[in-house]
Amino acid sequence: MSAPAVVVAGPPPIKQEDLHHHALEQLPGLAYCINDNPSIGTAIVLGFQHYLTMVGTSVLIPLLIIRAIGGEAGDLARTVQSVLFVSAINTLVQTYFGARLPVVMGNSFYFLPMLLSIVNRGGIIDIPDPHERFLRGMRATQGAFIAGSALNIILGFSGLWGITMRYISPIVIAPITILVGLGLFEEGFPGVAKCVEFGIPALLLILLFSQYLRHHHLREHHGFELYPIILAVVIVWIFATILTVAGAYDHASELGQRNCRTDRSGLVSAAPWVRIPYPFQWGSPTFDAGDVFGVMAAAFATLIESTGGFYAVSRLAGATPPPPYVISRGIGWQGIGLLFNGFWGTFTGTTVAPENVGLVGLTRVGSRRTVQIAAIFMLFFAIFGKFGAVVASIPQSIVAAILCVTFGMVVGTGISILQFANMNLTRNIFVVGFSLFMGLSVPQYFREFAIRAGHGPVHTNARWFNDILNSFFSAPLIVAFIVAAVLDTTLTRHVSKRDRGMLWTRKFRHFGHDPRNYEFYRLPVGLHKFFPPT
Repeated sequence: MSAPAVVVAGPPPIKQEDLHHHALEQLPGLAYCINDNPSIGTAIVLGFQHYLTMVGTSVLIPLLIIRAIGGEAGDLARTVQSVLFVSAINTLVQTYFGARLPVVMGNSFYFLPMLLSIVNRGGIIDIPDPHERFLRGMRATQGAFIAGSALNIILGFSGLWGITMRYISPIVIAPITILVGLGLFEEGFPGVAKCVEFGIPALLLILLFSQYLRHHHLREHHGFELYPIILAVVIVWIFATILTVAGAYDHASELGQRNCRTDRSGLVSAAPWVRIPYPFQWGSPTFDAGDVFGVMAAAFATLIESTGGFYAVSRLAGATPPPPYVISRGIGWQGIGLLFNGFWGTFTGTTVAPENVGLVGLTRVGSRRTVQIAAIFMLFFAIFGKFGAVVASIPQSIVAAILCVTFGMVVGTGISILQFANMNLTRNIFVVGFSLFMGLSVPQYFREFAIRAGHGPVHTNARWFNDILNSFFSAPLIVAFIVAAVLDTTLTRHVSKRDRGMLWTRKFRHFGHDPRNYEFYRLPVGLHKFFPPT
């Protein structure tokens, strides 16, 4: 009699729903959503962390311009005070009247090439006195911002940018959000490596606190996850101060001392104790048509940058995608912010700060209240200059470490938006990949050409025309947006709106189509009648 056959049980059948993760319009598991208010103590510390995250770029951009024209330490200190003061106003305006997302309105590097072109032209750079040279350059940039802000104001408040965004799919939104995060990759690890003994520990500590220790509690408080930037900066800054006082860099090279010593910024000694920045504090602005058109090109780049920032922060803060009307409203108030930059004189223009968008994702805190408290810190440190200068003198290698982590979070957020489109189609894969590649490659050509020839590829007798086109195509976001939008809207044969991800944005295309739009984006009572939703 033969032995019975042995039946070996195989693995259970795989269900179709287990093969993939479902696309989620809102991220789960946030500590605080947009309308949540942490306890007052927690909110104050979180607000200070937002301020600490943005203050580095607030110093870096004016520092680069003032170094280029040979300005004095006092000029830098007063300019940084003005930057913080205007950033505070723009942040409060944006969170109350604009997109109403938890965004810090920081400073954009897209204006830097144009502003350097302004301050280095003949008639300004030839002035022998450094302070007078600084004043002339500042007045010229003020006039450019005042007139150039009209572009964002018109596109925003007229609703034209919102109408445009109704036809933009995730195939276009994702690349521009990714490039928002890649906007300062050249200032990331290269900045860390300028002083590796501070930059590397800061980078590793931020990663340790925000990722590896995020679930460890300190007396039932998520301290590591909520305050990774503060903890890392304080530890490394104390270490840097000890090395400086101990004389570790007394015999270092001039470059090493400037990058590593904590007492070489000159901000603390040059900053006034109390000073309230006021409009036209540098004198009457001067206007030049070429400067205005160049700033308009840079302002269009920041318009796209802020659009990507709005989509990124709405996702990280647990909100639904912002309706096109809300984006347009936010862009209009950003244009008002550029006007404020021109009134006060800051050497830089405003945009949604990507580093603070990344901080929202790191901490899982999307509370609007914490960002508004950060704006109050900006106002305080802008007025009381000595205290603000102490915080603003953080070594740039530590600032670069912060940028590496926070900007990386923005890049990942942009990639996550692709889940709403069908990325199994080679058509979609090509549009995303080609737009990203051209967005990085075309501006690189313009930069290399300018280094070799001393001017951009567009070089005619009309300087304003040169500045427009050279600035336009030197901005990765503009190139990527144009390439992706053109390809996505023309390569539509045999491709459905579902495959392009348009069905995901359809319910948010008009303000009243989804009740969550009112929850997240409606203006405070009494203000919505002045800006009725569409």
